Amino acid sequence: MSRYFGFLLTSQPPSRRVGVVVAVALVALCTLLIYPLEHAAPVVSLGVLYMIAVLVVSITWGVWLGIGTAVLSALAFNYFHLPPVGRLTIRDPDNWVALITFTVAAVLVSSVAEVTRARAREAAERRVEADLAAEMARLLLSGRRLSEDLPTAAARLAQVLELPSAAIELEAVEGDERRIAFALREGPRRLGTLLIPSDTSEATLRRLQERIVPALESLLSAGLERESLLTDVVETVALRRADVVKTALLRAVSHDLRSPLTAIATAGEAIGSPSLSEEERREMASIVQDETRRLARLVDNLLDLSRLEAGAAEPRLALASLEELLRAAVAELAPGEQEFALSIDRDLSLVSVDPVQMERAVVNVLENARRHSGGHPVSVRARAVRSLAATSPGATVEERELPGAPVAPTPLALSPHDGPTGDRLVIRIVDRGPGIPPAQLERVFEPFYRAGTPGGDHRGSGLGLAIARGFTESNGGRLHVESLPGQGATFVFELPLSRARVAHDTSPRGAGEKGIREERVS
Repeated sequence: MSRYFGFLLTSQPPSRRVGVVVAVALVALCTLLIYPLEHAAPVVSLGVLYMIAVLVVSITWGVWLGIGTAVLSALAFNYFHLPPVGRLTIRDPDNWVALITFTVAAVLVSSVAEVTRARAREAAERRVEADLAAEMARLLLSGRRLSEDLPTAAARLAQVLELPSAAIELEAVEGDERRIAFALREGPRRLGTLLIPSDTSEATLRRLQERIVPALESLLSAGLERESLLTDVVETVALRRADVVKTALLRAVSHDLRSPLTAIATAGEAIGSPSLSEEERREMASIVQDETRRLARLVDNLLDLSRLEAGAAEPRLALASLEELLRAAVAELAPGEQEFALSIDRDLSLVSVDPVQMERAVVNVLENARRHSGGHPVSVRARAVRSLAATSPGATVEERELPGAPVAPTPLALSPHDGPTGDRLVIRIVDRGPGIPPAQLERVFEPFYRAGTPGGDHRGSGLGLAIARGFTESNGGRLHVESLPGQGATFVFELPLSRARVAHDTSPRGAGEKGIREERVS
């Protein structure tokens, strides 16, 4: 039934003019219907037809227009149907009952309709407010910073209340001639302030005060509590990480610093012994030099890591030769019996990096590769490549040699760590050691982490690769590792090469100057 007659109880009834027209039309209709019915029933009893007009108008337009319809119905019934017909007089006092009945019915029905309409309006408002509370809860408790979501929540509140604007501030703000301020509190604690325009209606202000502000206070309190807890969690994680780093640092200091110091002290005491031959004395001096270099590298690594962790490792960019950088890194290691097999393209373009930082990065990776190579030569390959990314679905990525290093094009599969395609210099450092398990490919770049590969030399501090990646990324490059267990590891440096430098440095040269230089450095 509500589907057919629900229009009578709409929250916003039609205008009064429409109500007057409907009332007159219904009274006229009822008056006309009585004429054909006079032969079927007494005229006095047919006056009940006017009750239809009274009820419809009272339900839809309220009590005053309902009473007006009742009076108009009584006058029409009296004038057209009650004797004496054609005169507005009531000969029979019983006919006054009709007028009184119409009036009482109009008052009662319109009152019930008004209460029902008010309840329906309030239910609709509460439904909208519940939706608003749910949406604001999603915004204010979403996990982002509260200050970022408050403007969106305030805009949504203004939209629901049909206000021109609204603002939620996380501080105490006083109202003025343009704004009304609602203090948002949790007990004695001031959470913030809700600001709305000063010309807001009394009904909206009452609605805000009674229902919306308490809900907003609860949500704001929960949001602030969540943000406080999240801050505590972040601080706890940071403290825990600091404890881990401190523990690892103490372990490194207690072992990795003590080992070379012990070797230096022992060799130093032995050198002073008169029973040593000249050859043994030279051997002890060599031990002192090697352990001193090892100790110096560890101290340098600790200092480099501290600068990277503090964000103070700002590179000093300069144009550097990649070949000179690689040779300086190999020379610093003083490999002794270990050999490095260098394969460097001729006429590589200069690259804009911090030479000191990139040399430290390459030295750390070379030292790691030498430590795990199992006595085999470590291959170092440097070349310029251009990545061609196909646009069709499922197409592969291919690398081609740039002009200036015209060797046979060699396809090179890019790993998931590769960045956007473009011209760049690539250094691949390959060892023939036991390899790295897939689960440790990223962990080897964590500070103080030492991969547990069988047969490897674990004397390292676990800092070299972390520092190498940090310096490479600070210079705009990338460093990742490719490996399969038992098949060695390949560490890949990628340094961006601007197109301007390519165009300048790859100008045509004589054919005799092109090619690749391959050599072993021991």
